Amino acid sequence: MLERLCRRAGLPDMSLANKFAAIKLHLGEPGNLSFLRPNYARVVADLVREAGGKPFLTDCNTLYVGERKNALDHLDASTQNGFGPLTTGCQVIIADGLKGTDDVEVPVEGGVHVRSAKIGRAIMDADALVSLTHFKGHDQTGFGGALKNIGMGCGSRAGKMDMHAAGKPHVDEELCIGCMACAHACAHGAISHRAERPRLASIDQDACVGCGHCMGVCNQDAIIPNDEAASEILGERIAEYSKAVCDGRPCFHVSLVIDVSPNCDCWELNDSAIVPDVGFFASFDPVALDQACVDAVNAAPAIPTSLLGDEERANPDDPLLHDHIHMTNPNTSWEATLAHAERIGHGTRAYTLVKV
Repeated sequence: MLERLCRRAGLPDMSLANKFAAIKLHLGEPGNLSFLRPNYARVVADLVREAGGKPFLTDCNTLYVGERKNALDHLDASTQNGFGPLTTGCQVIIADGLKGTDDVEVPVEGGVHVRSAKIGRAIMDADALVSLTHFKGHDQTGFGGALKNIGMGCGSRAGKMDMHAAGKPHVDEELCIGCMACAHACAHGAISHRAERPRLASIDQDACVGCGHCMGVCNQDAIIPNDEAASEILGERIAEYSKAVCDGRPCFHVSLVIDVSPNCDCWELNDSAIVPDVGFFASFDPVALDQACVDAVNAAPAIPTSLLGDEERANPDDPLLHDHIHMTNPNTSWEATLAHAERIGHGTRAYTLVKV
């Protein structure tokens, strides 16, 4: 079914001959069971190769502590989840390098919050991009669709901090052991250590540029990002990063609305789906694609035993009762991402649904 959809939507008609094509997908946090399986990536990779392209699977390292925060652990996690050349027909490349610091600054045309996005280098080195997205809920943006897969997913460590608004890390003094590795790694002299014992690290927020190198070298996970972005601003920054990634080159987008868990695949576990499996969607426009997926989820019945079912029973008078995205994560503003993406010219929320 996925192959038929991609052919009908125009993936084989892209100009891919002898071009490197990045297939951006979430490789799955070990312990989570709702990430897209390697067989889906194989279908897309085979179609890219059929069109003469050179496909590779890619993702960037995470900002949070987990099993994908550096390239070696990330590749171990992807192997554990079944991704590799034998299962997918192409290699896996972690786009922002060993410690999440190998990035390229890309101008954001029409950007309001971001003038220059920090994107994983391998993604920007590619000639074309195919996003392969698992559509699901998200506790900060309401849902995770194509825009988030591209925007947040393609940002380096510094880019992810940029999208989370504060842009600069701080030290968790309960975890810091005063090893000074972070101070040696800082090119801007922003990190010092107390003269007295214990010699804990401290980051000068005025001198810090938010590059994230200190986070990469800290083996204690004691340097963590500030997370002060409101849902609306976070969603708008994600839209601007997504535009930076896509502008000026061929892009194609596929979203699978299956196993629609209430939260992101970045968790090491997942809750049960909030609606029955809906289907597969594809488009050259990521904004229209996300809108179509939201509409399809909202049109589906809630699974009574899910988190969504619980929320609907607990809040029968909520004016947004039939907005499944809102009911699942009520403190988010999912429309902000789509509205801003359309406003800056990244795509349109209007679409025509063609069933295949």
